[in-house]
Amino acid sequence: MEGNFDDARIARDRYGRPLKDRYGRPIYRRVDGDSPARPKSSGQHASRRPLPPRPEPRQRAYGAEQRRPQQQEQRRPEHHRPEPRPAQRPMNETRIQPIPADYRQQRQDPGRSRAVGDDSRFPPRGYNPDAGYGQGYAQNYDQASPQPEQQGRASRRMPRPSRMPRFRMPRMRFKAIALIVVLILVATMAIVDLRLTRVDAFSNLENRPSNTMASNWLLVGSDSRAGLTEEQANQLSTGSGDFGQRTDTIMIAHIPLVGKPKLVSIPRDSFVDIPGNDKNKINAAFSFGGPQLLVDTVEKNTGIHIDHYAEIGFGGFAGIVDAVGGVELCPAEPINDPLAGLDIQAGCQTLDGATALGYVRTRATAQGDLDRVQRQREFMGALMGRLTSPWVWLNPYRMIRLMGAGTKAVSVGDGDHVWHLTWLLGRMALGSDSLTVPTAGNMDTGYAGNVLLWDEQATPAFFDDLK
Repeated sequence: MEGNFDDARIARDRYGRPLKDRYGRPIYRRVDGDSPARPKSSGQHASRRPLPPRPEPRQRAYGAEQRRPQQQEQRRPEHHRPEPRPAQRPMNETRIQPIPADYRQQRQDPGRSRAVGDDSRFPPRGYNPDAGYGQGYAQNYDQASPQPEQQGRASRRMPRPSRMPRFRMPRMRFKAIALIVVLILVATMAIVDLRLTRVDAFSNLENRPSNTMASNWLLVGSDSRAGLTEEQANQLSTGSGDFGQRTDTIMIAHIPLVGKPKLVSIPRDSFVDIPGNDKNKINAAFSFGGPQLLVDTVEKNTGIHIDHYAEIGFGGFAGIVDAVGGVELCPAEPINDPLAGLDIQAGCQTLDGATALGYVRTRATAQGDLDRVQRQREFMGALMGRLTSPWVWLNPYRMIRLMGAGTKAVSVGDGDHVWHLTWLLGRMALGSDSLTVPTAGNMDTGYAGNVLLWDEQATPAFFDDLK
């Protein structure tokens, strides 16, 4: 075996250097019986394996040698160096070409065209990249109208729909507009707050119920005719003259911190205890001592702590309804009451100020005062929904009328402001539950007339749920 692995069998390259595998070991030639190993002659490397005989070339067609031009091949010398190539210009090099002598003449020639000698580096005269867009064919700039063939192609193509430009408002402009709107709203609220009429409704109150996290509003509708002319009184069917100051509507708006608000109606003929006076109708407390005595009476008989007070009269009531464009109400039956100036049919309809005032005042129905408090709650919900409608806030005409009518008609407590009213309207507009104090029937009295009695068993539990 050792004789077979001699230096003569090591494979070498053309320069006589031994060939090695990837592990650095020398590569040996295979020796068989037909090709024994031969020692390397001096000055020459070992012979390679004999090549197989080359096949004979195919016989060419007759005349092929004659058709092919005979050219003597020139052999390249062994040590031929390629000639150096000329240096190429850089890609960003500015090449200046000479201007043709007749260039200015061609530019001044109005009848020239691309075929006459127009410079191909510039677009032809009359070039308009937007011309013909959407007609389905490219514009021919050298002729006034397209060829018939082009017109036929254009008729077969569908026109491209034109895209409407997208309107994008810059961020700074949007922020500026938003800031202006906020400033206008703040200024408007400040003006309204300064013009509100305030009354002393919470002074000198003793032994008040404990305060809670909920917010309670006492909403009063007064039958005061102060400020109404004789013509306005006849239009509203309220009668003219001094009839004193009584309340036609008494409601408690209970707004919890979390949960759905509740609107509780207290019938004005409710027979209750009035502090410092005998038992009487609850609306008599307003006549005896004004807002302070009414708040004290409601707190003593219900056990609910009143946080805010709001009052509206006849004239202001109608003015607010007209300012918002009327309210939509849906009476279940037709009502005709000449004393209240009301004559409406059943079904949903939009009522103006005078008709809405008669709707909440009338007692010309089967249950009298109980039906009236239900209509008052229905009207209050519709009015609050209307006040929070964008069609009112975004209409400058209605906003100005509402500000004027509201500041003249609404009276609030000393500590109440316009943002408190805004919070009340916003919560009530999202929906509320309408409730009425449980009653036990009517009773005739000698000094107070026909009164409405509260249910002594159900009333305490009813008011405990509102505390």
